[in-house]
Amino acid sequence: MSLSLNQWTTRRWSLPEAVDGCVRHGLEAVGLWREKVAETGLARSAKLVREAGLRVSSLCRGGFLTAGGLPGEEGRRAFAQALEDNRRAVDEAAELGAACLVMVVGGLPGVRPGEPLPAGFSRDVAGARERVAEALASLAPYAGERGVKLALEPLHPVYCPDRAVLSTLGQALDLALPYPEEQVGVVVDTFHVWWDPALHEQIARAGRRIASYQVCDYLHPLPADVLLGRGMMGDGVIDFPPITRAVAAAGYAGDVEVEIFNADVWAADPDEVVATMKERYAGVVTVPAAPFTVT
Repeated sequence: MSLSLNQWTTRRWSLPEAVDGCVRHGLEAVGLWREKVAETGLARSAKLVREAGLRVSSLCRGGFLTAGGLPGEEGRRAFAQALEDNRRAVDEAAELGAACLVMVVGGLPGVRPGEPLPAGFSRDVAGARERVAEALASLAPYAGERGVKLALEPLHPVYCPDRAVLSTLGQALDLALPYPEEQVGVVVDTFHVWWDPALHEQIARAGRRIASYQVCDYLHPLPADVLLGRGMMGDGVIDFPPITRAVAAAGYAGDVEVEIFNADVWAADPDEVVATMKERYAGVVTVPAAPFTVT
C-alpha cells in the first residue's frame, strides 16, 4: 500500500496545486473531489493527473440516494435527479481513471446536511436504506459497463440523520454483496468505523471488496461542528496499526488515502500538512507489530 493525498485535506489547494504538491512530495496518488474537478474542468483535470504520472485513488463523491423516500411526485423527482447526478459522477470517474467512486448514500429523506430539521422529513430509516438498495440496482450495472467501482462508505452513526444511513461496514457489505466485486465495493474509513466491535470480522468478510482505505484520527472531544472532528493521525483516539494490518490481510493493496476535515488543518500551510501527513503515516498508521517474545 502507498500513500495518497485526498485533496480535501489540503482544501486550499486547487486541483492543479494538489497535483503539483503530490509530485513535489513524492506521492503516487491523489483522491479527487467533484467540486475541485469541476472548477478545473474534467478534461483538463484528467490530463493534469495523467501527465503527472499520478493514480486517482478515489473520486468523491456520489450518493445521496435517499430523497426518493419523500412522498409522491417530490420523491419520484428527487430519486430521478439523484440517479442522473450519480450517472454523471460515474462518467467523471471513468474519465479520470479513478480506482473507485465513493458513495455517501444519504440520510433521512428531507434532512439536509448540517441544517435544522425541516417540516415533512421522513423518520423511516429502514425505508431510506431500501432506497439505497433500489438505486444500486440501477447504478451498479451502469458503473460496471464503464469500468467504475462504486464504493459504499459507512459513516459514523452521528451522521445517520443527514449523511449516511449506512453506519457499519457490515451494513455496507450487505448491500454490496449481490453485485460483482468489480461493480460495488466498500470504503474502510478509520474515522467512521474504528469503534465497531465487529470491525475486524467485517474487514475479513469484505476481502477484495475493499475499494478504498481512508485514514484520519477521531478527535476527542469533538468540535461543535462534528463534521470537522477529523484529526491528523496520532492526534486522536484511534489505534491504526491493527486496522491497517487487517485491511492488508484482507487482500487490499491499493492506496491509503488521508482525508481530513478540520478547520485548523485547512488553515495551515498545505505543504506542512503533507509533510506531517507523510511522517504520521510512517510513524502511526503503518507501524509494524511489536515482536512476539516468550518469557
